[in-house]
Amino acid sequence: MQLDFDIFKPKAPPLFGMDISSSSVKMVEMVEAGKGVPRVERYVIEPLPKDAVVDGNIANLESVSEAVQRGWKKLATKTKNVAMALPTAAVITKKIIVPAGLREEELEIQVESEANQYIPFALEEVNLDFQVIGPSPSGPEEVEVLIAASRKEKVEERVAVAESAGLRALCIDVESYATQTSFDLIKKQFPNEG
Repeated sequence: MQLDFDIFKPKAPPLFGMDISSSSVKMVEMVEAGKGVPRVERYVIEPLPKDAVVDGNIANLESVSEAVQRGWKKLATKTKNVAMALPTAAVITKKIIVPAGLREEELEIQVESEANQYIPFALEEVNLDFQVIGPSPSGPEEVEVLIAASRKEKVEERVAVAESAGLRALCIDVESYATQTSFDLIKKQFPNEG
Protein backbone atom coordinates (compact mmCIF):
# COMPACT_ATOMS: atom_id res chain seq x y z
CA MET A 1 0.00 0.00 0.00
CA GLN A 2 1.34 3.42 -0.97
CA LEU A 3 0.33 6.51 0.95
CA ASP A 4 0.09 9.81 -0.82
CA PHE A 5 0.71 12.72 1.53
CA ASP A 6 -0.33 15.83 -0.37
CA ILE A 7 0.64 18.00 2.59
CA PHE A 8 4.31 17.37 1.76
CA LYS A 9 4.01 18.32 -1.89
CA PRO A 10 4.36 22.00 -2.72
CA LYS A 11 1.05 23.28 -4.09
CA ALA A 12 0.80 25.89 -6.77
CA PRO A 13 -0.70 29.09 -5.43
CA PRO A 14 -4.32 29.64 -6.40
CA LEU A 15 -4.77 31.91 -9.38
CA PHE A 16 -7.32 32.90 -11.97
CA GLY A 17 -6.94 33.57 -15.68
CA MET A 18 -7.37 36.99 -17.23
CA ASP A 19 -7.51 37.99 -20.89
CA ILE A 20 -7.32 41.62 -21.99
CA SER A 21 -8.76 42.07 -25.47
CA SER A 22 -9.62 45.22 -27.42
CA SER A 23 -13.21 45.24 -26.16
CA SER A 24 -13.21 43.60 -22.72
CA VAL A 25 -11.40 42.02 -19.81
CA LYS A 26 -12.35 38.37 -19.30
CA MET A 27 -11.63 36.53 -16.06
CA VAL A 28 -12.15 32.88 -15.18
CA GLU A 29 -11.46 30.96 -12.00
CA MET A 30 -11.26 27.17 -12.21
CA VAL A 31 -11.18 24.60 -9.44
CA GLU A 32 -10.44 20.90 -9.47
CA ALA A 33 -13.69 18.95 -9.57
CA GLY A 34 -11.92 15.69 -8.73
CA LYS A 35 -9.57 13.30 -10.51
CA GLY A 36 -7.72 16.19 -12.13
CA VAL A 37 -10.80 17.45 -13.96
CA PRO A 38 -11.15 21.25 -13.89
CA ARG A 39 -14.47 23.01 -13.40
CA VAL A 40 -15.28 26.66 -13.99
CA GLU A 41 -15.99 28.13 -10.58
CA ARG A 42 -16.77 31.67 -11.72
CA TYR A 43 -16.17 34.00 -14.63
CA VAL A 44 -16.83 37.59 -15.61
CA ILE A 45 -16.57 39.75 -18.72
CA GLU A 46 -16.02 43.45 -18.08
CA PRO A 47 -16.30 45.83 -21.07
CA LEU A 48 -13.48 48.24 -21.87
CA PRO A 49 -13.88 51.80 -23.11
CA LYS A 50 -13.31 52.27 -26.84
CA ASP A 51 -9.60 52.51 -27.75
CA ALA A 52 -8.35 51.48 -24.28
CA VAL A 53 -6.61 48.56 -26.03
CA VAL A 54 -5.61 48.96 -29.66
CA ASP A 55 -4.12 46.10 -31.70
CA GLY A 56 -3.25 44.23 -28.50
CA ASN A 57 -1.46 47.25 -27.03
CA ILE A 58 -2.72 48.83 -23.84
CA ALA A 59 -3.27 52.45 -24.86
CA ASN A 60 -4.98 53.64 -21.66
CA LEU A 61 -3.52 51.92 -18.60
CA GLU A 62 -5.85 53.66 -16.17
CA SER A 63 -9.04 52.66 -18.01
CA VAL A 64 -7.91 49.05 -18.35
CA SER A 65 -6.87 48.91 -14.66
CA GLU A 66 -10.24 50.26 -13.59
CA ALA A 67 -12.02 47.63 -15.72
CA VAL A 68 -9.81 44.93 -14.17
CA GLN A 69 -10.70 46.16 -10.66
CA ARG A 70 -14.42 46.15 -11.47
CA GLY A 71 -14.16 42.70 -13.01
CA TRP A 72 -12.22 41.30 -10.04
CA LYS A 73 -14.87 42.63 -7.63
CA LYS A 74 -17.65 41.03 -9.72
CA LEU A 75 -15.65 37.78 -9.84
CA ALA A 76 -16.04 37.74 -6.04
CA THR A 77 -12.84 35.81 -5.37
CA LYS A 78 -10.22 36.27 -2.70
CA THR A 79 -7.53 35.13 -5.13
CA LYS A 80 -5.26 37.96 -6.21
CA ASN A 81 -2.79 35.91 -8.25
CA VAL A 82 -3.44 36.01 -11.97
CA ALA A 83 -2.25 34.22 -15.11
CA MET A 84 -2.28 36.41 -18.19
CA ALA A 85 -1.46 36.08 -21.87
CA LEU A 86 0.29 38.17 -24.47
CA PRO A 87 -1.22 38.53 -27.95
CA THR A 88 0.44 36.03 -30.28
CA ALA A 89 1.49 38.92 -32.55
CA ALA A 90 3.56 40.39 -29.69
CA VAL A 91 5.69 37.26 -29.34
CA ILE A 92 8.37 35.81 -31.59
CA THR A 93 8.58 32.01 -31.37
CA LYS A 94 11.06 29.68 -33.00
CA LYS A 95 11.92 26.00 -32.66
CA ILE A 96 15.62 25.28 -32.44
CA ILE A 97 17.73 22.13 -32.16
CA VAL A 98 20.39 21.87 -29.43
CA PRO A 99 22.57 19.01 -28.18
CA ALA A 100 20.84 16.65 -25.74
CA GLY A 101 22.05 16.33 -22.16
CA LEU A 102 22.99 19.96 -21.53
CA ARG A 103 22.87 21.18 -17.95
CA GLU A 104 20.35 24.00 -17.27
CA GLU A 105 23.05 26.72 -17.36
CA GLU A 106 24.51 25.36 -20.62
CA LEU A 107 21.04 25.15 -22.15
CA GLU A 108 20.31 28.78 -21.24
CA ILE A 109 23.57 29.94 -22.86
CA GLN A 110 22.82 27.89 -26.01
CA VAL A 111 19.25 29.26 -26.21
CA GLU A 112 20.43 32.88 -25.81
CA SER A 113 23.06 32.36 -28.49
CA GLU A 114 20.48 30.91 -30.91
CA ALA A 115 17.89 33.56 -29.99
CA ASN A 116 20.28 36.31 -31.07
CA GLN A 117 19.97 35.01 -34.63
CA TYR A 118 16.15 35.16 -34.74
CA ILE A 119 15.15 38.10 -32.56
CA PRO A 120 15.44 41.53 -34.18
CA PHE A 121 16.03 43.24 -30.82
CA ALA A 122 18.86 43.28 -28.29
CA LEU A 123 18.37 40.54 -25.68
CA GLU A 124 18.33 43.26 -22.98
CA GLU A 125 15.12 44.59 -24.58
CA VAL A 126 13.20 41.30 -24.48
CA ASN A 127 11.80 38.75 -22.07
CA LEU A 128 13.07 35.40 -23.30
CA ASP A 129 11.78 32.00 -22.27
CA PHE A 130 12.17 28.47 -23.59
CA GLN A 131 10.73 24.99 -23.24
CA VAL A 132 12.37 21.71 -24.18
CA ILE A 133 9.83 19.97 -26.42
CA GLY A 134 11.56 16.60 -26.68
CA PRO A 135 13.96 14.58 -28.79
CA SER A 136 14.82 16.00 -32.18
CA PRO A 137 13.39 14.21 -35.24
CA SER A 138 17.00 13.79 -36.41
CA GLY A 139 17.96 11.60 -33.44
CA PRO A 140 18.33 11.24 -29.66
CA GLU A 141 21.63 13.15 -29.53
CA GLU A 142 19.69 16.41 -30.02
CA VAL A 143 16.55 17.97 -28.52
CA GLU A 144 14.00 20.38 -29.94
CA VAL A 145 13.52 23.57 -27.93
CA LEU A 146 10.81 26.21 -28.37
CA ILE A 147 12.01 29.74 -27.68
CA ALA A 148 9.64 32.66 -27.12
CA ALA A 149 10.59 36.31 -26.89
CA SER A 150 8.60 39.49 -26.41
CA ARG A 151 9.62 43.10 -25.97
CA LYS A 152 9.86 43.89 -22.26
CA GLU A 153 7.37 46.75 -22.48
CA LYS A 154 4.65 44.37 -23.75
CA VAL A 155 5.06 42.19 -20.67
CA GLU A 156 5.51 45.14 -18.31
CA GLU A 157 2.31 46.88 -19.45
CA ARG A 158 0.23 43.80 -18.57
CA VAL A 159 2.00 43.38 -15.24
CA ALA A 160 1.40 47.10 -14.53
CA VAL A 161 -2.34 46.70 -15.22
CA ALA A 162 -2.55 43.79 -12.78
CA GLU A 163 -0.53 45.57 -10.10
CA SER A 164 -2.44 48.84 -10.38
CA ALA A 165 -5.64 46.82 -9.89
CA GLY A 166 -4.17 45.27 -6.72
CA LEU A 167 -3.43 41.91 -8.34
CA ARG A 168 -0.22 39.95 -8.83
CA ALA A 169 0.72 38.52 -12.24
CA LEU A 170 2.33 35.13 -11.55
CA CYS A 171 2.65 33.94 -15.11
CA ILE A 172 2.32 35.27 -18.61
CA ASP A 173 1.83 32.90 -21.54
CA VAL A 174 1.35 33.37 -25.27
CA GLU A 175 -2.38 33.61 -26.15
CA SER A 176 -2.29 30.81 -28.70
CA TYR A 177 -0.49 28.43 -26.30
CA ALA A 178 -2.81 29.34 -23.41
CA THR A 179 -5.80 28.63 -25.66
CA GLN A 180 -4.35 25.26 -26.66
CA THR A 181 -3.68 24.34 -23.02
CA SER A 182 -7.24 25.30 -22.08
CA PHE A 183 -8.62 23.23 -24.94
CA ASP A 184 -6.54 20.22 -23.86
CA LEU A 185 -7.93 20.50 -20.30
CA ILE A 186 -11.53 20.82 -21.50
CA LYS A 187 -11.15 17.99 -24.03
CA LYS A 188 -10.38 15.53 -21.21
CA GLN A 189 -13.93 16.03 -19.89
CA PHE A 190 -15.62 14.58 -22.96
CA PRO A 191 -15.58 10.93 -24.02
CA ASN A 192 -13.97 10.08 -27.33
CA GLU A 193 -16.52 10.31 -30.07
CA GLY A 194 -14.45 8.76 -32.69
